[in-house]
Amino acid sequence: MSQTSQLEKGYFGQFGGSFVPPELQNVLNILNENFNKYKDDEEFIEEFHYYLKEYVGRETPLYYAERLTNKLGGAKIYLKREDINHTGSHKINNVLGQILLAKRMGAKRVIAETGAGQHGVATATVCAMFGMECTIYMGAEDTERQALNVFRMELLGANVVAVSEGQARLKDAVDAAFADLVENYENTFYLLGSAVGPHPFPTMVKHFQSVISQESRQQILEKEGKLPYAVIACVGGGSNAIGSFAEYLPDEDVRLIGVEPSEAATLTTGTAGQLHGFKCIVLQDEQGTPLPTYSIAAGLDYPGCGPEHSHLKMTGRADYVSVTNEEVLEAFQLLSKLEGIIPALESAHAVAHVLKLAPTLDQDKSVIVNISGRGDKDVAHVFEMLKGN
Repeated sequence: MSQTSQLEKGYFGQFGGSFVPPELQNVLNILNENFNKYKDDEEFIEEFHYYLKEYVGRETPLYYAERLTNKLGGAKIYLKREDINHTGSHKINNVLGQILLAKRMGAKRVIAETGAGQHGVATATVCAMFGMECTIYMGAEDTERQALNVFRMELLGANVVAVSEGQARLKDAVDAAFADLVENYENTFYLLGSAVGPHPFPTMVKHFQSVISQESRQQILEKEGKLPYAVIACVGGGSNAIGSFAEYLPDEDVRLIGVEPSEAATLTTGTAGQLHGFKCIVLQDEQGTPLPTYSIAAGLDYPGCGPEHSHLKMTGRADYVSVTNEEVLEAFQLLSKLEGIIPALESAHAVAHVLKLAPTLDQDKSVIVNISGRGDKDVAHVFEMLKGN
């Protein structure tokens, strides 16, 4: 199969595809047709970029973290400030693109899954803006540790459904959302938040999130006159990372580094399997059942990852590493104290790795760390952890 025909079927090497019931496959085929119809449509692109600028607040800065750089004594560290976006994370980029697609498809009801709550908040936000009914599925455990985001979603008019099955976390929220879609596909648009799921979701999410690297590539060339040594991003499902990597994929000299939690290190320790209707690297037992996972960052608590990340891992184009909870908490506090930027716990995983990487590099090199979200949602949770609870 040629690379073009592979991508048309949603494959990245051996990973991707669509393994769903026939009635749901018909819905995904219609979604794929509309995505391909509108993604290059001038009017759609103009409206997307209008809202990115006027509503989201793009472009986001590529900020030179001078004090952090000086403390570590190695490569220059630049922070891509996705935390500055309206709603506080990168999630709004993809959500905005998908809601404009849903509007053109005549959808009246939107559903979504969420872990840390940032995708749920972003989805509830655009549904409020466009007057659409909104239901968000969230693991019951995550509703407790992200109670602030639950209130924000409800304030925006969304119905938040706490999922108590399984581990009551992100995977179970995705299960519930897909079950809803199978039952209500005739009138429901599933606004999937990460670069996972059956085709065309991973391709679609990457398309809308690639604005991150489109901007950062131009910005680093303006600031440094050359490309960075590395681009670093946290990885759960992988939407912020694939958006951060996208424009650098052809640049073989730029290292792409995804950072996972050590307790859910899918790409570091997983094996090829199927999850939620697609093939990817999965944390699973010998029978192919997904293993329990846990991360202090709810948005990274997923036993699989995007099919393109799986492919990048297998081909060696990207490196994937893991960091411990202790390293993440240290990074969370250090960035806050040195730069006045409180990162999301998810983003703090990427910061934790750059704390180790930057001192090993020459000062004439630069690295970009994607600060995928802000840490307001995590402050109370971190407070309790630091107290030892």
